[in-house]
Amino acid sequence: MVGSLCQGAEDAYEILIQRYHQPVYNLVCRLMDDPSEASDVVQEVFLKVFRKVRSFRGNSSLKTWIYRIAVNEAYNHHRWFSRHQRQEITLDPEDNAAAGAHHLTDPGRSPFDQAADHETHLLVEAALEKLNPKFRAAVVLRDIEDLSYEDIAAVLEISLGTVKSRILRGREALRKILEERLEAQTSVHWSAQLQVD
Repeated sequence: MVGSLCQGAEDAYEILIQRYHQPVYNLVCRLMDDPSEASDVVQEVFLKVFRKVRSFRGNSSLKTWIYRIAVNEAYNHHRWFSRHQRQEITLDPEDNAAAGAHHLTDPGRSPFDQAADHETHLLVEAALEKLNPKFRAAVVLRDIEDLSYEDIAAVLEISLGTVKSRILRGREALRKILEERLEAQTSVHWSAQLQVD
């Protein structure tokens, strides 16, 4: 496929987009504080892939190389946005970050199961947003994108030991965030129930 991409074969570009667009989009959404910005970042990722495909040396898989570009673009966007956000004033007081979420439902599951899964998904996504970006990237690449430790090291351009450390620390931080969130929800639920009784 890389050879065809280097030669500019249009069908190779289409296959590349079909194969990697959704996984790259999912990765970028999880790495960014504002998932509504993900489409712009993903577009930049594929523009870079198309422009730089001739520089792909084959030291890693094509997927790993593309993920490295995606992680770097998400970080670059985050850094740029962080610097410029202080200078902007929003006119929309409501946050519609979850408005663009699309979910496919399993027809064999009950509405209760679907609601519980959706609520769990939202809790995990919200907790991921609170993680240190370095830990978030490692956890997302391992636990959501299912990359090997070696591939994560290549994507993030860090040592294998650092990958393992970030995943461990990220999972621990994620667990603490989720525990705090669940404890807060449970105490609110119990206090509301006691007021009713």
